[in-house]
Amino acid sequence: MSPPAGNKNHAESGLARLLGSGTSGVLELLVFHPVDTIAKRLMTNPKKVFVPGAPISKGIASLNDASSSRAIYKYASLFPGLGFATGYKVLQRIYKYGGQPYVKDFLNKHHKDAFYNTFGEKSGKTMIHATAGSLIGIGEVALLPLDVLKIKKQTAPETLAGRGGILKIFWDEKLGLYRGGLWTVARNAPGSFALFGGSAVVKEYGFGLKDYSKATFFQNFCASIGGAIASITVASPLDVVKTRIQNRPFDAPESGVTIVRNMIKHEGLSAFVKGLTPKIIVVGPKLVFSFTVAQQLIPFLDNFFVSKGITKANPL
Repeated sequence: MSPPAGNKNHAESGLARLLGSGTSGVLELLVFHPVDTIAKRLMTNPKKVFVPGAPISKGIASLNDASSSRAIYKYASLFPGLGFATGYKVLQRIYKYGGQPYVKDFLNKHHKDAFYNTFGEKSGKTMIHATAGSLIGIGEVALLPLDVLKIKKQTAPETLAGRGGILKIFWDEKLGLYRGGLWTVARNAPGSFALFGGSAVVKEYGFGLKDYSKATFFQNFCASIGGAIASITVASPLDVVKTRIQNRPFDAPESGVTIVRNMIKHEGLSAFVKGLTPKIIVVGPKLVFSFTVAQQLIPFLDNFFVSKGITKANPL
């Protein structure tokens, strides 16, 4: 996210937002893709990993099985779908972290008084950031096909065997790649609201910042932790449903309602928090990592480009 502008007299350039958010996506992918693969495999595994009363060693063996044969010990095997993941993750971070500031600037320009009158100045400012994040999260559904292919490659690579290249898959499946789109929207809207809103709350109320772009690395880090925890907590149950929809074979799709009903019937409500532990361990840090990198890089690059005359300061 380009750090929210409190008392700034200019907005970051598009180039700074593009490079800062894109870099955060590339670095996040290189560092965190392996354990993301494990989390996705656990979310699509219908068996319980750790059963009450059973030996811990049995649970660890089940974890190994769910994560794929010796996957934990064979690091290279945790990079399936890296091509799809690269396209998806980099585009997602550019769209999300680089796009949210434009929506925020629009809301500040046209609806600032409505937010401030309704929520007050401090809360109104954080609500603008949260609302902008939610709106940009809804539009993220456009990238769903790449996410679908990434998850299938991570969890069910046999469904892509013999399907040809990515263009042939797009041609064959068409709108089928958007299966689970409504569930993705239902997950992204509150999740992104919590991510950007939580970050803004920490900066506003935790550190008393008026100009968020002046946040130190430590302040950005803490704000990212707040946003990441809020986002994961809100989005986790729907993320399990979304992942299972996307994990289904192309020729045997299953609706989200059916998946939810079967999860409750056969696995209980605990199914909705499957993969939560690796998600907290991995998704949390990777969100914190990418969010902090973006928040640091975007204003830094903007100041650098302006000082070198590469871009001009854009008035708010």
